[in-house]
Amino acid sequence: MTSKKTSDTPPALPEMPAVDLSPKVARRSIDIAGVTVQPRSDAETQAAGLAPTDAAASAAGQRCGLIAIVGKPNVGKSTLLNALVGQKISITSRKAQTTRHRITGIRSQAQTQYVFVDTPGFQTRHSAALNKSLNKTVMGAIGDVDLVMFVVEAGNFTLGDAKVLSLLKPGIPVLLIANKLDMVNRRAEIAPWLRDMQERHPFAEFVPMSAKQPKDIVRLLDICEKYLPEQGWFYTNDELTDRSEKFLASEIVREKLFRLTGDELPYTSTVVIDKFDEEPGKTANRLVRIAATIVVERDGHKAMVIGDKGEKLKRIGTESRQELEKLLDAKVFIELWVKVRSGWADDEARVRSFGYE
Repeated sequence: MTSKKTSDTPPALPEMPAVDLSPKVARRSIDIAGVTVQPRSDAETQAAGLAPTDAAASAAGQRCGLIAIVGKPNVGKSTLLNALVGQKISITSRKAQTTRHRITGIRSQAQTQYVFVDTPGFQTRHSAALNKSLNKTVMGAIGDVDLVMFVVEAGNFTLGDAKVLSLLKPGIPVLLIANKLDMVNRRAEIAPWLRDMQERHPFAEFVPMSAKQPKDIVRLLDICEKYLPEQGWFYTNDELTDRSEKFLASEIVREKLFRLTGDELPYTSTVVIDKFDEEPGKTANRLVRIAATIVVERDGHKAMVIGDKGEKLKRIGTESRQELEKLLDAKVFIELWVKVRSGWADDEARVRSFGYE
């Protein structure tokens, strides 16, 4: 049985200089599932069996590379990615494990293109098929990049942080991103904490910051630039992500689902896009019609999502539509359904059918 919704039309922080402990960066080959890049050289072009181009000439003076953003759940990785890209492409929520997929965000400025790879928080508590898929995504992202951002909450280091840190491979420079510095009451405690962190791992640099402060984001981009190889860009200068609009639609609906249901709804709930059709619009450049299914594990969760007289589901649809219209620059009609699929997060085949790796 399904339930259906009708269509619904802080103060600046003092700058703390980073400590540069890094050697010069050697260029690596790139081989990450789900990330497509162009050949870096004539040799790579020939090896791939592609026709040579004049990319090398146009790439003079350019830098480009992959930067993985890793950390345990809820340390602000997605907020950081959105700030670095300059636009929302990864959903955020106070609920753990909001990020489920590898999200590639692209920032191009001056002669440098930064390709950020956001990852799910590494899950250590449960061994369900969904969590194994999320952890596989993390491992794939950190396997072969030019730089790693290891994100923690400033002043804190837990067993969950230690687990993620233990996954990092030698030979790739790692920045310690001490995020949420604005939440630290006693700044004097940060210096000894940073010294303790240096004993845990040979970090290239320490970057105490807040992802919500534009000045800190500018400083972080400047720090990252020197670690990226001198080579041509992987993407055009107007691309922000390699994810499809259909994928972003499912993410936005899932974000509103979690935000409006709070901690009551298990994080295993997900969203599947059943229809994503585009047509010319009468009052806008284009019209997008979306039908999506919210998948939950119990009847009680279904009732929670629908709400009294369908009000909760209607609000999820309304807020999703409003944000998607801004993101897609289109008129959006969205239709939501809720279905129960008990135990889907423990079923590897069903996890894959819902788009997880």
